[in-house]
Amino acid sequence: MLKKLFSLSALILASGYLISCNQKSKDKDITLVMAEVNPEGTISAEMDKAFKEKVEELSGGKIKINLHFGGTLGDEESILKILMQSHGSIHLERISTFNLPSRGCEKTSLLIIPYTFSSRSHFWNFANSELAQTILNEPYEKNIGIKGLFYGEEGTRNFFSTKKINGIKDFEGIKLRVTDTIMKNLAEGLKAEPVSIAFGDLYGALQTGSADAADQPLANYLGNKFYQVAPNMILDGHTLEITEVVISSECWDSLSENQRDILTQAGKYAGDICKKISHEREEEAKARLLSEGVRFTDVSDFSPWQKACEGVSFETAKADPILYQKILHLTK
Repeated sequence: MLKKLFSLSALILASGYLISCNQKSKDKDITLVMAEVNPEGTISAEMDKAFKEKVEELSGGKIKINLHFGGTLGDEESILKILMQSHGSIHLERISTFNLPSRGCEKTSLLIIPYTFSSRSHFWNFANSELAQTILNEPYEKNIGIKGLFYGEEGTRNFFSTKKINGIKDFEGIKLRVTDTIMKNLAEGLKAEPVSIAFGDLYGALQTGSADAADQPLANYLGNKFYQVAPNMILDGHTLEITEVVISSECWDSLSENQRDILTQAGKYAGDICKKISHEREEEAKARLLSEGVRFTDVSDFSPWQKACEGVSFETAKADPILYQKILHLTK
């Protein structure tokens, strides 16, 4: 209840001092509100800070980013709804790509097919390509209400649980938190019971037994302290945690070409920062988690995991099979 009241107060405060993004700014001073569900110090939070600082630097302070961490403005889904509304009080959000296919971003679903990216460098080859721009522009072109600005990543997603998991067979019957249709189908492929739980409720769900397992990158698993209630992780690496900074279409339409260029340039800079720190943070997180008593299980044979994903991979790739093949071939 307190969190809801705090979120409402933050929104009221934000709307009170903002210069509206609903009218053409013509390079006047503007303040854009940006939401981040992760706490300060996480990979995405550092990427957001780099974006904010570069925007303010390139604009000479004429564009200010009012950045809120730790989900103080709400969870990803509720913030996304605000971005898609007219006259919304939030303009930018760093969001997981898992939340976009259900909004009509079919091409985005290609990025979260299990085992799509063979390595980080494979992903960054994509993120800096014209193919990335095609997918970033999809929601804007479809009039969904948002536009993608740039990509980031938080490391490889692995399953963690309240009980020890030694291999793929141990998923049978456990309550596995899922976020979308792709993850639901993957859970079913693993013979787990998929349960839908909001990110903000996940810690409590693991604590009470409403969920037995979920998945997160190492750094987020550490930053959100999930290891305190679910201290077991199997390093299956089924997907890369791809993130995206999106802006409301209404706000984007109100900006001048110069302001748009500033946001685009700052996004490229922030993406480069993310690329630099994500691997380092993942290694640091693993060392810290080991010291906290987390029990890690390595995977030596990925073929059973890939077999469990075959159905969802085939169906999801139907969104744009030619584009998907192009993404798969961006390894160099």
